Amino acid sequence: MRMAASLAKEIGDLLRSKGLTLSVAESCTGGKLGDLMTDISGSSDYFMGGVISYSNEAKMDLLGVTKSVLESKGAVSEEVAAQMAAGVRKALHADIGVGITGIAGPTGATPGKPVGLVYIALSSKDNDLCSRNLFRGSRALVKKQAAGKALKMVKEYLAGRC
Repeated sequence: MRMAASLAKEIGDLLRSKGLTLSVAESCTGGKLGDLMTDISGSSDYFMGGVISYSNEAKMDLLGVTKSVLESKGAVSEEVAAQMAAGVRKALHADIGVGITGIAGPTGATPGKPVGLVYIALSSKDNDLCSRNLFRGSRALVKKQAAGKALKMVKEYLAGRC
């Protein structure tokens, strides 16, 4: 996690220099991304907060994820990740929102949605991105990899590479 910690600091420096703020909505990572961001002293300058929305009800009530999308696409989908990112950005009045939803395992797989499948979305006023990822390893490793990938996505966005 040392690399993730230095990446979180780098992202914090970029957010601060650009005068931007970040919020996160996490499901399968259970707060790992928020933890990485708040490990940096002074992160309150740019980190607005996070929501751990593990249940569908929390996704709907706190983030505005629509019931119709949850029913038609499932909680582990690009559409839900995108709504989570947009919802947390709006709810916490941030410039950038990140949404993460997936199956950390070892249970929870369904046909077409294996353990390790994680969608990570980024929402800003001028761009919406989503990546589909298939991570391998234990539950802890999937969560760690997903949080790390989310950090990389935020960095790429801030650097203007996506």
